[in-house]
Amino acid sequence: QVQLVESGGGLVQPGGSLRLACAASRFALDYYAIGWFRQAPGKEREGVSCISNSDTDYADSVKGRFTISRDNAKNTVYLQMNSLKPEDTAVYYCATDLIPQLCDSTWLSRPYNYWGQGTQVTVSS
Repeated sequence: QVQLVESGGGLVQPGGSLRLACAASRFALDYYAIGWFRQAPGKEREGVSCISNSDTDYADSVKGRFTISRDNAKNTVYLQMNSLKPEDTAVYYCATDLIPQLCDSTWLSRPYNYWGQGTQVTVSS
């Protein structure tokens, strides 16, 4: 069955960096848009970044600090997070709807059918 597995979360000080990974199985992720989302305690889930086979997009809150990339050979999408802030603390999830699409304005609101289990990112001194 289709599976997404996130890894790479942890505790980091403000200003630090982490690289999250989203490993896919049972499908080739380079055909589809993959989104990264996060949810902090007591807050709604929000979109962080998206990557398709031809474009990327970022939430304004992470532009210039986060970079999304993909390694097709490893069937994995990465989220490099630099200059981390306490407000980046959340559980981070990757998701896909297995529909070949671009990261246009709709990626934030698509009904993603497949989600990973999430990885905790905590930014604190």
